[in-house]
Amino acid sequence: MSQPKTQAIPALDLNPQLKALRPEIDAAIARVLDSGIFVLGPEVEAFEREAADYLGVKHAVGLNSGTDALVIALRALDIGPGDEVITTPFSFFATAESISMVGAKPVFVDIDEHTFNLNPDLIEAAINERTKAIIPVHLFGLPADMLRIVDIAKKHKLKVIEDAAQSFGATVDGKQTGSIGDVGTFSFYPTKNLGALGDGGLLTTNSDEVAELAKMLRNHGQKRRYYNAMLGYNSRLDAMQAAILRVKLPYIDTWNQQRLEAAERYNEMLSAVKGVITPSLPKGHSVHQYTLRVPNRDELHRSLQEAGIGAMIYYPVPQDKSPVYCKQDSVTPLSGQLSQQVISLPIWSEIAEAVQLHVVEALIHSLE
Repeated sequence: MSQPKTQAIPALDLNPQLKALRPEIDAAIARVLDSGIFVLGPEVEAFEREAADYLGVKHAVGLNSGTDALVIALRALDIGPGDEVITTPFSFFATAESISMVGAKPVFVDIDEHTFNLNPDLIEAAINERTKAIIPVHLFGLPADMLRIVDIAKKHKLKVIEDAAQSFGATVDGKQTGSIGDVGTFSFYPTKNLGALGDGGLLTTNSDEVAELAKMLRNHGQKRRYYNAMLGYNSRLDAMQAAILRVKLPYIDTWNQQRLEAAERYNEMLSAVKGVITPSLPKGHSVHQYTLRVPNRDELHRSLQEAGIGAMIYYPVPQDKSPVYCKQDSVTPLSGQLSQQVISLPIWSEIAEAVQLHVVEALIHSLE
């Protein structure tokens, strides 16, 4: 099948955002250079305060990645060898990996086919005496069913760690993701809605004890220099990244609203396309990815790539089907099915309607 001629469209274009913010970013970088403080310090402390205020939590702890945020959250909640943590199979590998890294066992519970998120109806059947926590993932920026998940956790005296790596600025009944469970974890990888210019992460909590432990764990287990009370990590947020995140934070609501509007345009453009299942876009969705269900996904993906469309597949292999966990018993048919059907179209906050139209035209042509 011949392909239509179209411009090359990336999965994500950060250039418009960076161009608009360049004077502010340059000033922030200069401020850090002039300070001579490059790890932790006043810039990180200021960002932690501003992020905590935005998210509506008592504490925000800057870390070097979203993965470390998950590991440190588990450690701070005293979860380790012999414990089990319930989570979704349909997520980036770091979700389950972090559980294994502290010596606990990830227990995979299947997803809801409409949201791609952990299905609360299936959680209680997976709880036993070893279960200590639940890690829901707000996949693609759509919040998980936190009200039900928190109710289940309270009933069984479990902790809830929100994997909010893809959902900065998303809300549930007006509450920010990352503020609803016992601990929230965020990633500031450059492709995130709120992205740094390198790695970065954040742990959020209303617990003074968890926050204090997280600050110790991020800095080799020390409360003061050279007095190490526990084995920790080198997981400190760089001052440069914190300064850049401080520039970007005031714009996050505008960017998320623009993403939602772009997703709604996609939904309208694709509403009559046979075989395409468009995503639900409820209030509070931050639209980190615009993800469809389509027939013949792999063939469509190849066709779009050939047409210069940067469509992406998140995630072709569920966590429980990865080589690391495939020998572990788990019954997750929907996760396995949807992993072969989903495809994410290009989206960013400044994406033009004309660009989206190019994408949709190429998709329709590829399905013919």
